[in-house]
Amino acid sequence: MSTFFRRLAEVASPEIGVGCMNLSHGYGQHVLENDGIRALNEAFEMGYRHFDTATLYGATANERLLGMALSEKRHEFLLASKCGMAMDPESGKRVINGRPETLRRQCEDSLTRLRTDHIDVYYLHRLDPDVAVEESVGALGKLVDEGKIGSVGLSEVSAITLNKAYREYPVGAVQSEYSLWTRNPEIALVQACKTLEVALVAFSPLGRGFLTGAIDTNTAFAEGDMRANMPRFSAECLPGNLALLKDFVSLAHELDVTPAQLALAWVKAQGSHVLPIPGTRSIAHMRENLAAENLTLEPAYLSKLNNMLTPDKVLGERYSAAQQADIDTETFAAPGEE
Repeated sequence: MSTFFRRLAEVASPEIGVGCMNLSHGYGQHVLENDGIRALNEAFEMGYRHFDTATLYGATANERLLGMALSEKRHEFLLASKCGMAMDPESGKRVINGRPETLRRQCEDSLTRLRTDHIDVYYLHRLDPDVAVEESVGALGKLVDEGKIGSVGLSEVSAITLNKAYREYPVGAVQSEYSLWTRNPEIALVQACKTLEVALVAFSPLGRGFLTGAIDTNTAFAEGDMRANMPRFSAECLPGNLALLKDFVSLAHELDVTPAQLALAWVKAQGSHVLPIPGTRSIAHMRENLAAENLTLEPAYLSKLNNMLTPDKVLGERYSAAQQADIDTETFAAPGEE
């Protein structure tokens, strides 16, 4: 059992964790500091024990928020953060930098913001095309050896990159977007993680809100909401994708669960090493999501779900061309391609 899985067991973590990004980053209006602290404490009290943040989120504000909220409970949960991608304070632009000296400096800064001396898993947020993954992972491995992090993690990487990295230093977890309508990890990453006994931490398991049924053609995304620039949510693609969603919502009603709970149950069913970390600003939604922990799908229902929202049916790529340029994950061939 890897250090990552051992830590989850130590803190008696549910399979479902909390993606903290939404509180400070990515979806427009951010929560007030006091509201964010209250939400994180409520999440802990209702049973969550896996909290995920990053240097990037809110230009370090999300790490500070998590540190303020939960540092006194630090020994009771698994803490995950990320390095290698940050906001440049001068330009305000996102910068990817996987050089060893940068990762070490960012780790030290993360520890300060999180008010701790140890991060349980520290992910390389994005692969730096100018730095060999072995070099970045080797630097993170030294931080493990020094006791500053518990496990090396990778985010948005291919199975090929994972295997290269693992040969340099054992990887504990890989983050990738994985949901019923984003199945790219099934090309190779799900099996690669299983073979290496690496956790596959599924972010956006609710399809960035799409699978909850809360988005329709009248939805107006707030300024700064990343979904406004994502092809699947565009005026050209969203109506067709909503048509695909109808059977999914109907099945949720048939099973007397919410669409969000059904989406999380599907992700959990993809393997014992697959762990979803849905993000939300809503305490009520946190409670709703956690209730999916005990939801197990019968094979017949799982088979039905597997045939819904398949890559050949979903309209639009998950990222814009500019966003995709920073991603190392495998992609499905477009219709007509070999």
